Amino acid sequence: MTGRWVGIWTAAPQRAEPADLPPPPFTRDGLVLPDSTLRQTIRVSAGARRIRLRISNTFGAADLGVARVGVARPGGGRAGVSTVEPGTSRAVTFAGRPGVVVAAGDHEASDPVDFPVAAGASVTVTMYLAGGQQAAGGVTAHPGSRTTSYLTAGDHVTDPRLARAVPVDHWYLIDAVEACPPAGQRVAAAVILGDSLTDGRGSTTNGNDRWPDQLLDRLRAQGNADGIALLNQGIGGNRVLRDGLGPAVLARVDRDGLAVAGVRWLVVFAGVNDIGTADATRAAQRTVAADLCAAYERIAAKARAAGIWACGATLTPFGGSDPYDDPGGHREAARQAVNGWIRAGRGFDAVLDFDQAVRDPRAPARLRAAVDSGDHLHLNPAGNRALAEAVPPGLFSLGTY
Repeated sequence: MTGRWVGIWTAAPQRAEPADLPPPPFTRDGLVLPDSTLRQTIRVSAGARRIRLRISNTFGAADLGVARVGVARPGGGRAGVSTVEPGTSRAVTFAGRPGVVVAAGDHEASDPVDFPVAAGASVTVTMYLAGGQQAAGGVTAHPGSRTTSYLTAGDHVTDPRLARAVPVDHWYLIDAVEACPPAGQRVAAAVILGDSLTDGRGSTTNGNDRWPDQLLDRLRAQGNADGIALLNQGIGGNRVLRDGLGPAVLARVDRDGLAVAGVRWLVVFAGVNDIGTADATRAAQRTVAADLCAAYERIAAKARAAGIWACGATLTPFGGSDPYDDPGGHREAARQAVNGWIRAGRGFDAVLDFDQAVRDPRAPARLRAAVDSGDHLHLNPAGNRALAEAVPPGLFSLGTY
């Protein structure tokens, strides 16, 4: 893909739960972030000379006014810091103006800004919200950022340091960074739709060691990352079939998958929460397994119709986890049925066997102790590395489109 915009960072938008809203005084009198500066760091997965930001009000019931926005290099190039390197801040405009009003339920892309960035580099986005937003209507966020953001009163978009900054481990109001590749350079995006296992629960805050991050590092080290942007669209607690924490995968596959700028590959790694929240009876688990396989087939068919290559990942073990494990073994039987369907290649163009990568060979219904975060469901950084290493280096090949 040349001369068109392509996503180089994403965070699937969802409605902030009350516990995910900014702390006082940044939430007061029904308003969120009034007269406040919000500084966030993100990690891009492909290099660029020019970028643009996407400000999201997807879940807002009221218009969102953003007064001023800037991008800069974070202090020391690190994720989750409140400082920026002096002299690196660049103003971001919207139709030539310093701010933008984003209608409820909508999003707005900024003007292009010259801001050279390398693949795997961290970028700081700082925005000033003069009037704030009505909290009761809904605030768009990504609670599972695994990255520290900072809040302070007043307009400090260009300040190298934020005085009296309050840390909060969430992202707010941004859901994408896009790049326009130089003429002659091919860049395409691989989008990963998933749940907390992709969103990074069990990984290190500010460590960028979720499995998509570690996959990017591995591909770069092997020289296989040129022209590939890996986009994490995981949502903690997400299900495939029904809404829960965030819209269901079936409901968001268009928004967070097929409509992403420059997407050419779609990876689906979700379903464990559907199994874990369905009743632990033989009948209920047989139904959810069949429904998941049908949903995967629908998703893969939609992707192929859009010219996008679809890959399915097997579901990882949850034996011993509370409350997903069940004494009768009906949920494990459903997981095995779903994984058998995925491995048989009946729906997807390719398969990632994540189950095999992290299961205990002596107790296949459980995670290996070395990769278990401790809750017997989520993976620690070593487990995330095992998933990254289970992806064939040539899976995302520019020759496949």
